[in-house]
Amino acid sequence: MRNHLRTFMLLAALTALFVGAGYAIGGPTGMLIALVFATGMNLISYWNADKIVLSMYRAQPADETDPDPIVRNYAADVRELAARAGLPQPRVYIIDQDQPNAFATGRDPQHAAVAATRGLLRMLDRREIRGVMAHELAHVKNRDTLTMTITATIAGAISGLANFAFFFGGRDEHGRPAGMIGAIVVAIVAPLAAALVQMAISRGREYEADRGGAEISGDAEGLASALRKIEAYAKGGVYNPDAERHPATAHMFIINPLAGSGGDNLFSTHPATENRVAALMRLGGGAPRGPVARAPEARTAPVGRRRGTAVPVTGDERQGPWGS
Repeated sequence: MRNHLRTFMLLAALTALFVGAGYAIGGPTGMLIALVFATGMNLISYWNADKIVLSMYRAQPADETDPDPIVRNYAADVRELAARAGLPQPRVYIIDQDQPNAFATGRDPQHAAVAATRGLLRMLDRREIRGVMAHELAHVKNRDTLTMTITATIAGAISGLANFAFFFGGRDEHGRPAGMIGAIVVAIVAPLAAALVQMAISRGREYEADRGGAEISGDAEGLASALRKIEAYAKGGVYNPDAERHPATAHMFIINPLAGSGGDNLFSTHPATENRVAALMRLGGGAPRGPVARAPEARTAPVGRRRGTAVPVTGDERQGPWGS
């Protein structure tokens, strides 16, 4: 009930931003058009936002019949972890991007999907991949995915409306041009306000999903190691061009996929990775360890590697059945 209320409040806030931007651009007529458009967008987003986001990243279905054994293991592990979490089996996708990252989407657990990049499967070991996917399944279990996916689509539309205002200006209630100053205000304030809403719903939920993922996988240290490696690659210059084209979706990923992402500050869509690692290590009864090897060196590892990981494992020897 709390998540449903939070989703409703979020939709109301984003709709108000959208309608307010429409008024600033076109007065009462612009507000009415924006209201009709926002209502239709809310309905479309509820039923189809997952398909929209997956198509943005050209995600392709993955299963245990894939010729690549790493993809087969990934699909099988997602299904096993979902069963362990008591969730319906999600749809499993793979994204053809080098940056290691992942996200979950869908309006409820019965219509959920998880997606991982090829970079994630290539650069992390199986234990760490399981930790990442358990984190995404925790988002599904907590019913975060509806809010996160709808936010991505509507916030992107608000940014697009603001860009329209910047180029075409606005009009007052009498139909007179409002001038470039009003257009610039809309172009700056509307996407900023949408981003603030995104941040408000995203950062706390990442900590909760980390904790839930550690419980599902039974391996807090595996997830902590994965978070450090993903961030190392992102900071090392492994970019995600699709994410750069669709920045309103950044909060959906396990680690901010955008270049230049920072730590725990007002304009960060994710908590600082070191803070997340410290919390996970406390769950696992360990202490945070030093940073992993630099990503640019790791990228020299050959594509298609079948054992281990392209980056040295954080800490001691790997444990469990996925350590080889």
